[in-house]
Amino acid sequence: MVPRVQLPPEIQLAQRLAGNEQVTRDRAVRKLRKYIVARTQQAAGGFTHDELLKVWKGLFYCMWMQDKPLLQEELGRTISQLIHAFQTAEAQHLFLQTFWQTMNREWTGIDRLRLDKFYMLMRMVLNESLKALKTQGWEERHMEQLLVLLTTEILHPDSQAPNGVKSHFIEIFLEELAKVGADELTADQNLKFIEPFCRIAAQTKDSLVLHNITRSIFETIVEQAPFAIEDLMNEMGAEDLSDGDEQEPDELSEKLREKPTRGSSRGTAVDLDEEQARGDEDSTGPVLQFDYEAVANRLFEVAGQQDTPSLNRKRLYKVIRKLQDLAEGLFPEDDIPEKAARKLQEGRRGRKTTKRLPKCRLQNKTGRDGQEDLRADPRSGSRRTRQDVATDLTAPQEQTRARGRRGARRRQRRPRAGARAKVTGCQEPEMKKKRIQESKK
Repeated sequence: MVPRVQLPPEIQLAQRLAGNEQVTRDRAVRKLRKYIVARTQQAAGGFTHDELLKVWKGLFYCMWMQDKPLLQEELGRTISQLIHAFQTAEAQHLFLQTFWQTMNREWTGIDRLRLDKFYMLMRMVLNESLKALKTQGWEERHMEQLLVLLTTEILHPDSQAPNGVKSHFIEIFLEELAKVGADELTADQNLKFIEPFCRIAAQTKDSLVLHNITRSIFETIVEQAPFAIEDLMNEMGAEDLSDGDEQEPDELSEKLREKPTRGSSRGTAVDLDEEQARGDEDSTGPVLQFDYEAVANRLFEVAGQQDTPSLNRKRLYKVIRKLQDLAEGLFPEDDIPEKAARKLQEGRRGRKTTKRLPKCRLQNKTGRDGQEDLRADPRSGSRRTRQDVATDLTAPQEQTRARGRRGARRRQRRPRAGARAKVTGCQEPEMKKKRIQESKK
């Protein structure tokens, strides 16, 4: 008999992770965590790139086979927290790299019914990767490694990432970064985190990527600026607010650089009044602090390069103007365009209704409006001259005369001789009666 070949443990775990039974899959996930801890603790231990690709393929199909939203969320949290089982930063980096490569490879085969749980898995893995960076003290070296990994595997034009992966990653990046590091990150560190997005927005030739970065990164920073500054003022204390002197933009930017600030929970503060609570119903969570002048200068630097496409330059210059206004203390007003659009819609509806009304209704409407105007303004009658009154009195008489003339011209229809009246009860003319009597004689 041929001896049975012993498969590597990574392949055995991947096969169990993709099993049909949920009990088998859950047991395989627990064994995988123990195996990762035991192997990375060894001095010469660690995983290779191919081994982690096999592990991630098993984890991918483990998520594929999972039903029910609550169980999917629990499994996604368990899978994403496997990054903390790796004992070295290099192993964690390789684990994240193989995850994004697996998502890029398998994305086109995901049907629309399973998209939501893989969107959730990407969000959770990104959140846990930022938490791992937080446990390392936000060191600049590890921060740069993570940003290079994300740029190479997702944002770069030469990457194999599909549009769905790119769009979702760009959409959730600032939100997850605020959840993890809004309490500790400074404005300079936040600028380093958005540095890859600045470069990609200036270099990309994909209009979809440009739109997503502009909308989900830069315009989100502009929209959250009032809340970020409000949090900064709250942290500075009531003493600075009671002085009454407005701070200059330079002083504000210096304080943003120097000290980290707390993330604001929009709509969760206890001392908010009812109007603010109603306005903050669509809150998105903590807000990051940015030095708007520094962000504007960085965008202007990358947008002013010669190889930047004209479409990208125009789009970035619009964002730069908004950031410069924020640095000077001017906030964008979103209520004015809404009111203008509302008036425009009302005007269009009014024109449509007047077009649909027939002429007779329009005349009645104008006549009623004229009568209402006369009734509403009693002074207008006192100022009328005698000639006006005379013309008003003679106008109905002339109308009746004209009607009489028109009626006189009409000829009445007379019945022909010998024709009998069809309607019962009507009187016959006298000439017709005489002719009938003579014929009887």
